[in-house]
Amino acid sequence: MQNIKMIAQNKKALYNYFVIESLEVGIELYGTEVKSVRSGRINLKDSWCSADYEQLTVNNMHISHYEKGNIFNVDPVRSRKLLAHKKEISHLCGAVKRQGFSLIPISAYFKGKWAKLKLGLCKGKKIYDKRESEAKKDSQRNIRRALKENLN
Repeated sequence: MQNIKMIAQNKKALYNYFVIESLEVGIELYGTEVKSVRSGRINLKDSWCSADYEQLTVNNMHISHYEKGNIFNVDPVRSRKLLAHKKEISHLCGAVKRQGFSLIPISAYFKGKWAKLKLGLCKGKKIYDKRESEAKKDSQRNIRRALKENLN
C-alpha cells in the first residue's frame, strides 16, 4: 500500500454537484510548483477541467508561488495538463459532450512521490437538491449527537 498524503479538498464541489463517477489522474507540475503543493499551498475552489479527445487540462486551480523560488516560479493559475490513459480520456470526453456532465477536481493528494488529482464526473444540483442534502446532514448530525448523549 502506498503512502497517501491529502493536500486539499474541494468541499464546494461536493455541495454544488452530484458526483457520478470519480477518476484518479496525475498532474503535470513545473519546478517550484511541486514544493508549493507539498507545503499545501493549493486551492481547488472554482477550478474545473476541460477535455478534448487528446488531453485533459485543469483550469483555474491556484498554486501559490514558492517563497524561496525566484525566476523559476510560474503563473499561479495557469492551465495544467492532467495525465490519464487514452481510454479514460475518451470516456470522459464522451460523457461531457453527450450527457452534459462536468469535470470537477474533488481533491489533491500525493500518492507516494506523485502528485494526484481526484476528478469527479459531476452533475449539477438544483436548489431543492441542496436543501435536501443539508436536511439529511442535519438529521444525521442530530442522530449522532443523541446517540452520544445516550451512551454517556
